[in-house]
Amino acid sequence: VQLQASGGGLVQAGDSLRLSCAASGRRASTSALGWVRQAPGKEREFVAAVDWSGNHIYYGGSVKGRFTISRDNAKNTVYLLMNMLKPEDTGVYFCAAAATTAPVDSVSEFDDWGQGTQVTVSS
Repeated sequence: VQLQASGGGLVQAGDSLRLSCAASGRRASTSALGWVRQAPGKEREFVAAVDWSGNHIYYGGSVKGRFTISRDNAKNTVYLLMNMLKPEDTGVYFCAAAATTAPVDSVSEFDDWGQGTQVTVSS
């Protein structure tokens, strides 16, 4: 699966931002899609994932209640709506795909990665 993320930028604390990721390839519609972020000097952190049907969704603990993931299978696109952004949400956000029909809730389950988009939240 090929992945192209967009929508990052510089915002202030409390603002909202929506990321988009277009998926293409033979497995795009049957793969779980999600987001992983990486802050400078830190390991990659699971943010959210949605299975191929859109019925099973998981969030990382630090974003639960603030971020919402969704997918449009007609467009093979996954979105991440980020509300109430905090400075600690700053990092590079990667779109990722997992070749499984099962729900995904960890970084290690993803097989394919996009190029990443920078999100910077100022205080």
